[in-house]
Amino acid sequence: MDLSFFSWDLISKYVVAGFWFSIQLTVVSTLGGILFGTVLALMRLSGKPLLAWPATIYVNGMRSIPLVMVILWFFLLVPIIIGRPVGAEYSANITFIAFEAAYFSEIMRAGIQSIPRGQVFAGQALGMSYAQNMRLVVLPQAFRNMLPVLLTQTIILFQDTSLVYAIGAYDLLKGFVTAGKIYGRPEEAYLLAAVVYFILCVSLSFLVKKLQARIAIIR
Repeated sequence: MDLSFFSWDLISKYVVAGFWFSIQLTVVSTLGGILFGTVLALMRLSGKPLLAWPATIYVNGMRSIPLVMVILWFFLLVPIIIGRPVGAEYSANITFIAFEAAYFSEIMRAGIQSIPRGQVFAGQALGMSYAQNMRLVVLPQAFRNMLPVLLTQTIILFQDTSLVYAIGAYDLLKGFVTAGKIYGRPEEAYLLAAVVYFILCVSLSFLVKKLQARIAIIR
């Protein structure tokens, strides 16, 4: 095994662009997934069958399908339906938001249910509507309680971004693979990619634990 080919020139040419796309995909999917997932969670907790049932079917359906299948179906079938290609990057962003929303929805649902009902009743006694109660009383506390879990799911999401190789998107893993092919060192390139993913994910996990400890002290 020879790692002498690995240099800053190689990183800047082949890896940096993929790294930034992986970060962009993680950030966009996290924000979009939390927003869409919160809507799904509120629909499931509304107590109205017309809202709860579609949200339940969507969440359970998405959680039952492998992410790589969702990516491939969207990338291959949507162009047939709309009559034009969507592009690998757009497909990745849309499918990740749609898929991760199902997981963020369950996290948010647990966070909302963790708020004592007494606070909801107190808000109602003060004349707050359901929307005001959620926006001013329940959701801020639910977000704070679920922040470590949301960030842990974001780390998993970052690892999953490597699945976009299936549709040819240029992510962090693709950058290493491309460099490995050009320099004739595919095994070393995969090893270096694994090391980079490991360092990034362990560092983020350490930060999440620190944040979790800080939130526990505040409580």
